[in-house]
Amino acid sequence: MLLLIIIVSTIMVAMYNRYFPVKGVQCSTEIPAETESILILDVRDYNQSSANPVPHAVNLPVAYIKRNWDDVAATRIHVAASTPLEKNMSIRMLRRKGFEVAGYTLTEKQSPLKQNKGKGYCYGI
Repeated sequence: MLLLIIIVSTIMVAMYNRYFPVKGVQCSTEIPAETESILILDVRDYNQSSANPVPHAVNLPVAYIKRNWDDVAATRIHVAASTPLEKNMSIRMLRRKGFEVAGYTLTEKQSPLKQNKGKGYCYGI
């Protein structure tokens, strides 16, 4: 019984970290113009970011944040992600490392079913 409770709670924590929106981070439909005070961090995969580059952004895919977080020089960050999953995971990882995430932009629209009937996500670029 105890093993079942541990397994279920582990699955619930993993689901929360991946799919529940991060609170306190503003969505923006455009990338900030001032790049001196804020770093634009593109957490999309290298293939996506090279096909549709974000101007003045540093590309560090979400899969590489745990290994290369010390390469990020700024403390204030604006995240550019392609999906809500990438956004949630990257913001949580960056916050754990002590970075201030000022906002985010989603670069690709999702289908209406994944978009939660148009509520909760904003897209830009």
